[in-house]
Amino acid sequence: DVQLVESGGGLVQPGGSLRLSCVASGFTFSTVGMSWVRQAPGKGLEWVAGISSGSNYVWYEDFADGRFTISRDNRKNMLYLQLNNLQSDDTAMYYCSKPSDPGRLGPTDIRGQGTQVTVSS
Repeated sequence: DVQLVESGGGLVQPGGSLRLSCVASGFTFSTVGMSWVRQAPGKGLEWVAGISSGSNYVWYEDFADGRFTISRDNRKNMLYLQLNNLQSDDTAMYYCSKPSDPGRLGPTDIRGQGTQVTVSS
């Protein structure tokens, strides 16, 4: 079975940084594009960033471009999201996703349990 386990969330002040991690198992990670999505309180799922299987291509939602960096280590089956210059609007549950298309949300995407990011002074 596909398993995605996120970690690295927490409470951070505005302007701060966090690095989210996701360990993947149950599939051939190195052959699959991956993504991060998030869900803020009271809102729907929002695609954040995606990365191709070999890291040749990365994509970002506008709000993430220039502040967030998605990366992966196929030797370790790990996916990462570096979050910089965090703002209160970034407060959300962040999910690692095995998507049908790493560039957008899809109905058959598989997600982990999430890691909470809270930005507050």
